[in-house]
Amino acid sequence: MRDIPVIKVAGQTLPEAWEKAVLAAWKDGLDIKTEYDKKGDPLSKDCTMIMVVNEPMKEPRIHRAFPGGLEDLEVYRQEVVLGIHDHWIKPEEGKWTYTYHQRLTNYNMEGESIDQIDYIIKKLAQTPYSRRAQGITWNPKSDPVTDDPPCLQRIWARLVRLGDDKYTLDMNTHWRSRDAYKASFMNIFALTDLQRTMAEKISTLGGFEVTVGRYVDISDSFHIYGSYHEEFKNFLKMVKDRSFEERTWPTEFARPFFEDAIAKLETEKRG
Repeated sequence: MRDIPVIKVAGQTLPEAWEKAVLAAWKDGLDIKTEYDKKGDPLSKDCTMIMVVNEPMKEPRIHRAFPGGLEDLEVYRQEVVLGIHDHWIKPEEGKWTYTYHQRLTNYNMEGESIDQIDYIIKKLAQTPYSRRAQGITWNPKSDPVTDDPPCLQRIWARLVRLGDDKYTLDMNTHWRSRDAYKASFMNIFALTDLQRTMAEKISTLGGFEVTVGRYVDISDSFHIYGSYHEEFKNFLKMVKDRSFEERTWPTEFARPFFEDAIAKLETEKRG
């Protein structure tokens, strides 16, 4: 019997590391069933993935093959970093049961609201060498029984001293399960932006310089569903036929699309 493979990939930029991870999962992942399979679906490809992005803010930041539009990417970033759709959490009405922003900034424990991001920022500003700067999402009472439990489980951050009053913020995220091809790129794009905002706030509060360090992304189940294997072949063809520059976009290219998303969100807010 074959075990679930453990794969590690690294890249200088986000799209480079993501592309390597998806290709490795396809090539070396274990063929295995999922709870979402329909009759006739091929087995999914699955592995435990450790993905390292050495320079998360380095351009290009966007892979052209991620499923979804650039406007969707900006909306998702704002959901994670700013919590723009936390008000959609209404499980009693059959709507969202959580957002990552809500779990990280408004975690409910015995009726008390806990802002874990604020804790991380204050902890590292006060004690730059601390190993306790982390936040969790999992609720052991409600999440095991829901149809859509959170994939992100934990974030962990630590400062590394570069010199006098100069640090870099390294961050790890740990995921229970995620769709390698259709979800993980947007996840990483948003979480690395959260890493950037935390670095800026730690710098302001601590009174020392903090830059964005490496980002490590750990997935217990990093999978490519059998239901879209045929669609996935388009991704494989892009990688084969185009140069890396032709497979990616710098953030500046996406800026007009992000601005359109921001305008639509403002309209949505006004109702």
